[in-house]
Amino acid sequence: MSLAILAQFSVRWEADSFAAKTAFNSRQFCGVRPNCAVMTRNGIQRMLSCFFLSALLFFWPMALSPAATLDDLKQLEITCYVPSYLTKGLRLRNVEVTYDEVQGNENQNHQLPLYSIQYGNGWNATFTIESAREGIGDRNLMADEENAEETEIKSPFGPMNLIYRPKGKDGRKDEIIANWVNDPHMNEEKAKGPDSHPVLGRFHGFSATGITLAEFAKIIQSLHPVGNNNAPMSHPTPATNARSSERISGETSPAALKVHPKVFNMIDCWVSDSESPVATEINLNAVEKNGNQFNEDGLKQDGDWLVYSVPDTGGFMRYRVLEAKGNHYKIEYQENGGGTLTTASTIEFEIEKRNIHRNGSPMTIRALRVLAHTQK
Repeated sequence: MSLAILAQFSVRWEADSFAAKTAFNSRQFCGVRPNCAVMTRNGIQRMLSCFFLSALLFFWPMALSPAATLDDLKQLEITCYVPSYLTKGLRLRNVEVTYDEVQGNENQNHQLPLYSIQYGNGWNATFTIESAREGIGDRNLMADEENAEETEIKSPFGPMNLIYRPKGKDGRKDEIIANWVNDPHMNEEKAKGPDSHPVLGRFHGFSATGITLAEFAKIIQSLHPVGNNNAPMSHPTPATNARSSERISGETSPAALKVHPKVFNMIDCWVSDSESPVATEINLNAVEKNGNQFNEDGLKQDGDWLVYSVPDTGGFMRYRVLEAKGNHYKIEYQENGGGTLTTASTIEFEIEKRNIHRNGSPMTIRALRVLAHTQK
């Protein structure tokens, strides 16, 4: 149908062009024939109509192909990683899903998705996630090698190798690149043999511009799989030296939740009272910065429990993670004031971003929001 329309417009265009050309070359165009100007105006109108409809036909497929969203990544069978923490000002800018070429000896009916995500502040700061299936090279390369240096950062999954510029640990970096990461599916499929083609396995690459190394490390530490709640966590290492992986129920391990036990003390009421929860939303940014109120000197990991010993009382506050799915957690919290009574409760909550104003200026915080509370 579109070809027929274009053909029809093409005929009309040729006719109008011929009429306009004839009128222009004729002496009558200079005013002898008054209807000549009318003919030219009609030709222009038809030309503009043709241009508009042709442009509409050209851009119509784009209108039918909306950009992907994070929810679309949940529908993919591969493991996609997203951060739960972002540097102030970064917002989701683009999500893209493409499909890798199917090799001749692979199932031609099985699509092989790839994904990429970009966050940005609309200026110079970005955080980007890329994926690949085969044919990767070393990402730890930069054109300006003399002004770049490498380092290793800690992550919840293991050591991660970076290259960045300019040199120096402090200050915002023009560019930060982490080497490729094997996800657990890739490890499993590559273990079948060097010539095997991955189906579910992917390499994942992370990079940034305009942020500090500390901010980059914090984003990396918040990465988690999106979608499949039973997706195994990967150990980010250079793709050529992938380590083993462990399957963790609900996407994360108990150690991945780093919240001071005193936070949950603010949610529970006193023993002499009866109404809980008291606080239902807590600013975790403030908790991390207020080292006097949330002193970490008495913190220790005791098996599944993160324990805070209350000074001078012999009491404690502690919690352990029962369930963890993305940014949704369920914990058991216990508290003892130094005597024989230990109280316990089950708390469900989510950790989300909140946009607030402080001293008249907008800011984004990480907030713990209580969803359910059960006193034991």
